[in-house]
Amino acid sequence: MTLLELLLLAVGLSMDAFAVSICKGLAMRRATFRAGMTCGIWFGGFQALMPLIGFFLGTLFADVIRAIDHWVAFVLLGLIGANMLKEGFAKKEEDEADGKGADMSIKTMFVLAVATSIDALAVGISLAMAGNVDIWTAVALIGLFTCFFCTAGVKIGNVFGNRFEDSAQIAGGVILILLGTKILLEHLGYLA
Repeated sequence: MTLLELLLLAVGLSMDAFAVSICKGLAMRRATFRAGMTCGIWFGGFQALMPLIGFFLGTLFADVIRAIDHWVAFVLLGLIGANMLKEGFAKKEEDEADGKGADMSIKTMFVLAVATSIDALAVGISLAMAGNVDIWTAVALIGLFTCFFCTAGVKIGNVFGNRFEDSAQIAGGVILILLGTKILLEHLGYLA
């Protein structure tokens, strides 16, 4: 693969995590660089790790992974989105402290990072089958681009969240559910 193809792959893989980072920013009262980097490191790390794992697994489990990856992403994103909707409709008082409106716990970030990077595992398997790919350059670009986009995504989401505070949490939940549904429909062949 050429460097341009690897760059395009990195940008494409980072978009799901970017959308989730925007949702995180929507739910925050005040997004700091630290909150953005937290998302960036979680998502960038997993987006880099999963293709590396996929590459080394090669074709051993390609059919199994492709058979269920969309269902796993759909369920995880759907559950997290539904929880955001529930919290948004409950209109809880959010703490003014940094990040209190968005759950940045290890458990939540781990689940989101896995959900948004499952497709990257399949990409890693595809890269192994393609051959002649510098996997280390690929995973470095994927991780760096995802980290950058997600860090920016938290701030972007926060700007809009502060302007539309009442419905920001609800919008974030809807986006996650739609993202999970989109992944499922693409893999089932209903969307191109």
